[in-house]
Formats: sequence, structure tokens, C-alpha cells
Amino acid sequence: MKLSGIFPPMITPFKENGEVDYEAFVYNVRKWAQTDLEGLLVLGSNSETAFLREEEKLKLVKLAAVNAPGKIIMCGTGMETAEETIELTNKAADLGADCALILTPCFYDGAMKTPALAQYFTQVADNVKIPILLYNVPKFTHVNMGADLVAQMAKHKNIIGMKDSSGDMPQFATFKRVTKGQDFSIFVGTASALYPALTLGAAGGIMALANCLPKECIQVYEQYKRNDLEGALETYQRIFPVNTAVTATYGISGLKYACTLKGYKGGYVRRPLMEQTEENKAEIKKILQEAEG
Repeated sequence: MKLSGIFPPMITPFKENGEVDYEAFVYNVRKWAQTDLEGLLVLGSNSETAFLREEEKLKLVKLAAVNAPGKIIMCGTGMETAEETIELTNKAADLGADCALILTPCFYDGAMKTPALAQYFTQVADNVKIPILLYNVPKFTHVNMGADLVAQMAKHKNIIGMKDSSGDMPQFATFKRVTKGQDFSIFVGTASALYPALTLGAAGGIMALANCLPKECIQVYEQYKRNDLEGALETYQRIFPVNTAVTATYGISGLKYACTLKGYKGGYVRRPLMEQTEENKAEIKKILQEAEG
């Protein structure tokens, strides 16, 4: 499997009482499926995965696979132990997941050096039914993958790529250099780094902004691929402030509100996350309007 293009780490709409709103989730999946997104990521960081029970996770994977025919279904199934990760990944595979995005274990972050992570990812890759991608997101895990680890893992036949959400472009360039010649797709994990990452050879993006502005994210990617560099840069610059708003500034509830404004069903966040104030909502609405010109 050779992956490229744009994937949204899909939001998980909740009802006001905290239950997963599966009907809203299906509505969103079907709407995204009508775009030129390459695929969909179920159970990403922006999916509030840390707050989901296993039965909820598996139902979301199944609903995504059933309602987005023709799209690649990626699932975030990384757990703290290799055994748990293998078990969840194989259950997701049985429900229609095509590949899995595996987070670095992070509770004992100080111990997560290259030897421990190499052992973990190798054990997972050797024992799952679908290909996997590494997931580097130091913002949440406080674990940053080294280039030595990435170079080693890229040689494994069942590790087909990675998502790097560090936003560190020199590091991204290093990852590309040490995996040169390998059949290994490196995705950028934030829209704020999409254009720079494409210039460094990124396979595409797996990023929050693709939830609410999928067409614009795809446009940056496609313009760049057809060598319309000026157009790609212009589109990227236009949507950059929206990404800052719905990730760094207002977080997941801000992203969900932006999705609601764009015709998706954002729903509520699950506690202990909090909803946006009316003042913040007004600011998000203004930022979106400015991005639309």
C-alpha cells in the first residue's frame, strides 16, 4: 500500500449528555466521502480517542468503512503496550480498516528511547493484519521520534509510513533523507506546515483542518503536485489562520464549531473538555469568513 494525499483525523461528535452521536458521525463521513480526500482517519488525536471506550472505537471504525466506500480507512489504534495495540488493530482490521496509525507509548515517556520504541513498533508490525504508520506527536506524548528510529522502521515491510505532527521542518527533512530509497510515505500532521512539507517531499497531510476545510487542503496539495507553486502558496497562506485558530488557539471544541459552520455536524466535546464561549465562537466565525475572502 502506497499512501498519499489528504486525510482528516475525523472529529467524533458527542451529544450533550456525553454519548457518541453516531448519526452525526455517519453524516460527516458521507459528506467527506463526496470530496477528493484520499481517505479518512478514525480515532486520531482530534477524534478525542483518549476519551473513547473500546466498543465505541470499534463501532466508529465499522461505520466509517461502511459509509465511505472507495476511501482508505486509517485507524488510530496505538495503546500503551504492544499486546493491546495488536489486539485493537486486528479488531479494527476485521471491521474494514485498511491501515493503522500507531502512536508512541508515552506514559513512561522518559524510557521511550529508540531501542524501546523499535522493539514496540516491530512487535506490532509483525503481528497485525494491516500495514501500519508511525505517529509522532510530541505535543501530546512528550516523546519525539529520532531519525535513527525512523530509518530503522522504514525498512520493515509492514511499516509503510509515518505522520509527523511535530511541526519541526528540519526534522521532517531529516526523516525524508534517512528514508530515501524506501517505500515509505511521510505525512505532515498539521496544516500550518503543509506547504513547507510538500516542498520537502511530503506524501500529503493528515491534519485537523481537513475536517472543516477539506477542499482547500486538497487544493493546496493538488496545486503543488501540478507545479502551480504560486497558487498552492496562496491557498496555503489563506487557510493558515484558520488552522491556527482550530488547533493551537481554540482546540478541539473550536475545530468542532468550525465544522458546524461549514455544514458538518460538530456536536459537543466529551468532558473534561469544555465548549467554546460565545465570544470565541464569534472570533472563529470571523476567521473563517476572512479565509473565504
